[in-house]
Amino acid sequence: MLQVRNQRAATPRDRARQAVPPPTVTDGQARANTRDPFFDNAKYLAIVLVAVGHAWAPLRDDSRTLAALYNAVYAFHMPAFILIAGYFSRNFTGRPEQLRRLVSGVLVPYLVFGVAYVLFKRWGTDDPDHPFALLDPYYLTWFLIALFVWRITAPLWNLVRWPMPIALTVAALASFAPSLGNDLNIQRVLQLLPFFVLGMKLRPEHFALVKRREVRLAALPVALCALVTAYWSAPRMEAGWFYRTYAAQDLGFEWWAGVVMSLALFGCGLVLTVCFLSWVPSGRRWFTALGAGTMYGFLLHGFVVKSSRWWDWYEVSWVATPAGQLAVTAIGAVVVTLLCTAPVRRVFRFMVEPRLDWLFDRAPRDAGADAPTARAR
Repeated sequence: MLQVRNQRAATPRDRARQAVPPPTVTDGQARANTRDPFFDNAKYLAIVLVAVGHAWAPLRDDSRTLAALYNAVYAFHMPAFILIAGYFSRNFTGRPEQLRRLVSGVLVPYLVFGVAYVLFKRWGTDDPDHPFALLDPYYLTWFLIALFVWRITAPLWNLVRWPMPIALTVAALASFAPSLGNDLNIQRVLQLLPFFVLGMKLRPEHFALVKRREVRLAALPVALCALVTAYWSAPRMEAGWFYRTYAAQDLGFEWWAGVVMSLALFGCGLVLTVCFLSWVPSGRRWFTALGAGTMYGFLLHGFVVKSSRWWDWYEVSWVATPAGQLAVTAIGAVVVTLLCTAPVRRVFRFMVEPRLDWLFDRAPRDAGADAPTARAR
C-alpha cells in the first residue's frame, strides 16, 4: 500500500525524470578519469630518454659529453620504467582476468614483435637466413619477456619475508654467472629484478614523499654530481655495465666486480630515479595522454633506430657537429612522441594490444567451484 501511495504522489515531472536514464561513463572515460597523471608523465618522459639514448649511441665515441650523458641516462631510465611497472604489478595475484591481460598485453606482443623485428632485419640487412629465436629476445623485445617473468612471479615477492634482500642477492649472483646463457636474456631479467620488486613494495605515500619540495631541491646538486661523475668516468668505464646483459667475466673483470657493480648500479639507479621522479609534474600537461602509449613508442621506435644504423643515416657530415647532435637529440624525442599518439596507437593496436577474446573462455570457472564441499554436521 505504501508503494502504491508513493507512486500516486509522484508528479508528472518526477515520472519524466525517472524515465530518463542517468548519463553513463564509457570504459575509456572511466580509465582516463582513474589514471594518475603523475605516472603517465613519468612514463612519457622516461620513454623520451630511452629514445634519446638510442639516438646518442652512435655518437658516443666522438663526443665525451654525449658519452657522459648517455651513461647518466642509462643509469636510471630503464630502472625508473621498471620501478613503475613493479608498482602497478603489486596487486597481481594471477587471477584469470590478470592472466588474460598478461598474455594479450605482454606475451603475445613479445611473440609478434620478435617475428616482426627478425623479418625487418632480414629485409633491412639483406640477410634472409637470420634465424627466428624466440627464446633469445631480439633488441627491444627483451623488456616484454622480462616484464612477463617479473609479473608472473609477483605473488612470490608478496609472499616472502625479505623480498628486497633476496632480489638484490639474486641480481648479485647473476652478475658473475656467465653460465646462465642468453635464453630469455636472463641476465637482464635477474640483474634488473630489484627495481621491479622495489616498485611492488612502494605505496602512494612514498611517491608523495618524492614530490616534496625539499626533495626536488636536493635532486639538483645530486644530478649535477652524477653528470660530473659520468663525464669523468666516460673514458674509463665499460658502458656494458649499464645494459645488465653480461656477467662480470664477459666484460673482462673478476667475479667480485660483478657483485660490487650490481649493488653500486642499483644504488645509483635508485638515487637518480628519485631525482627524476621528483621533477616529474604531478598535474596534467600536454604530454600526459601520451603516457598511456609508451609501449607503442618503445616497441615501434626500434625500427627507426635500426634503420638509422643499417642505412648509414649517421654518415651525413653535419650529424657530427654540435648542431647536428642537438638535431639528432630532437629527432629522437619527436619520433618517439609521435609514436605514442592516438592515431599511431589505433593503427598498431593489433600488434601491441591485440584483442584475444576468441582465445579465452569468457566465463572461466572459479578454481574452487567444482571442489566437493563438506557436509554440514
